[in-house]
Amino acid sequence: MENLGMSDFWNGKRVLVTGHTGFKGSWLSIWLNRLGADVAGIALTPDTDPALFDQLGVEALVDHMIGDIRDADLVARCVAEVQPDVVFHLAAQPLVIESYETPLETWQTNVMGSAHVMQAIRQLPDRCAVVMVTTDKVYENLEDGKPYDEQHPLGGHDPYSASKAAMEIAVSSWRRSFLSGTDIRMASARAGNVIGGGDWASNRILPDIVRALRLGKPIEVRNPNAVRPWQHVLEPLAGYLALAERLWVSDNPVYQSGFNFGPDPKDARPVRDVVTEALRNWPGRWVDASSEDAVHEAGFLSLDLAKSEALLGVKPRWSFEQTIEKTVSWYRAVGEGQSAVDVSKAQLLEFGGL
Repeated sequence: MENLGMSDFWNGKRVLVTGHTGFKGSWLSIWLNRLGADVAGIALTPDTDPALFDQLGVEALVDHMIGDIRDADLVARCVAEVQPDVVFHLAAQPLVIESYETPLETWQTNVMGSAHVMQAIRQLPDRCAVVMVTTDKVYENLEDGKPYDEQHPLGGHDPYSASKAAMEIAVSSWRRSFLSGTDIRMASARAGNVIGGGDWASNRILPDIVRALRLGKPIEVRNPNAVRPWQHVLEPLAGYLALAERLWVSDNPVYQSGFNFGPDPKDARPVRDVVTEALRNWPGRWVDASSEDAVHEAGFLSLDLAKSEALLGVKPRWSFEQTIEKTVSWYRAVGEGQSAVDVSKAQLLEFGGL
């Protein structure tokens, strides 16, 4: 995406971010704030300690509302109050492992919560660009070693993946049933495995690596051979911003569809490569903690990026090695006492987002 940081499109735009207290939502909120947007957010209280939301001081940068998107009335009031020009819907139950433990809550949040957001947006009187964020895991995984394009059938083995695929179907239904012929333009964004500084969630590889290294313990890797499309958090966020801009300025229905955002397919790498590369930047050791009794997780995931490159001009900026280095350096710098705000802004500048 060219010249995103130089664009004045966002200056003064009213933007609603659901899930702004989360990892991606916090990064997106500070980026939008730096671009001059008037940002509002609705989300649950951060569920990690530390939380990037607190480390970056996001609450002071946005019109901050705590709320659960499973509450339809609350969502409707929030949207009516903000009257957004742009909506980024990131709020979700985002973890595969947790989805096995809380399948009903996962479906309620990811499907019905998303429906509540879309239903509220229907009532807006003016133009609105809406980016509904799902995941690379919405595709029926054939484990055939091939990247999936946006026409690949939807599916999902675990409750998280299946709920996000169901969300995609709901997005398509709302778009065709209620938004056709209106000035509300909605697309879905399917991002690969996102890493970066400030993710403190459980059962995610980089936070697990950092926690182990800080304690001087070996890194326990539960699925070392699983291949994923690893990308720095700024990569999909750049895609979301580009997609929202295009939705706003163009009434071409080609943009009101699903888009993949991920790394170069050659950078779809096994978890063991992530750990090995992280240890180049922060010495330590890892052990294979895989188990035959573990719940099912996909063995191979990769995304075809031709559509987002052709229609949006979005291409990966950082290589696999750069992505790991930027991520590990964030944790090390902040752990050594540097300001999370300063480190994050420096990486945004280096990425080309400011």
